[in-house]
Amino acid sequence: MTADPPGAGALVVLPTYEERDNLPRVVPAVLAALPGAEVLVVDDRSPDGTGELAEAMAREDGRVHVLHRDGPRGLGPAYVAGFRWALARPYRLVFQMDADLSHRPADLPALRAAADTYDLVLGSRYVRGGGVEGWPLHRRLLSRWGSFYARSVLGLGFRDLTGGFKCFRREVLAAIDLGSIRSRGYAFQVETTWRAWRAGFLVGEVPIVFPDRTAGRSKMSLAIAGEAARGVWAMRREGRPR
Repeated sequence: MTADPPGAGALVVLPTYEERDNLPRVVPAVLAALPGAEVLVVDDRSPDGTGELAEAMAREDGRVHVLHRDGPRGLGPAYVAGFRWALARPYRLVFQMDADLSHRPADLPALRAAADTYDLVLGSRYVRGGGVEGWPLHRRLLSRWGSFYARSVLGLGFRDLTGGFKCFRREVLAAIDLGSIRSRGYAFQVETTWRAWRAGFLVGEVPIVFPDRTAGRSKMSLAIAGEAARGVWAMRREGRPR
């Protein structure tokens, strides 16, 4: 009997907004790194033609799918739409990652392997073996402070709560009530991990290296950072695991 390929039953969700330059590089790299997996591009009606390019790629490769969103823009709503799309189909594992190659497709197999042990796997910049490349000092300090702040407020032990490179077992996504998630920006990353932990799922971290994007522009803003800072207190008010 032949074993399933490493990515069988897996979907990689890529939210996009003006990522036309990155899409032709990241999608083939994902499919090569995780044989048997499929990709869902969730595009927020990018004015640069990212969505149209994704449609062309989907016509050429049946492993590529496209979801065009008309709702309010934001990282959180895009991922929720992608997760709902995945849950309507028989995927066993759902990955989330950025489309700008700051999340290296070569790290996908490590997350996949860890999913044999954990219900939610976090790609972590801040455990032994992880790190960032190409960031100025102020950005490194802000990122580390953000994770420390969220850990302190929520009482969690995970080192990288603000990262967006993850692998969920479908049971986690089915249990954490996607419709009640409030966060739209980077607080979404903290909230999904918080909800999984609060529901009693096993969460683990694997090291990743996070290089700075080489094309396009970052979506980080002061408003997004402020939402994340406020959001962790709302999570704390929800209390400990039931």
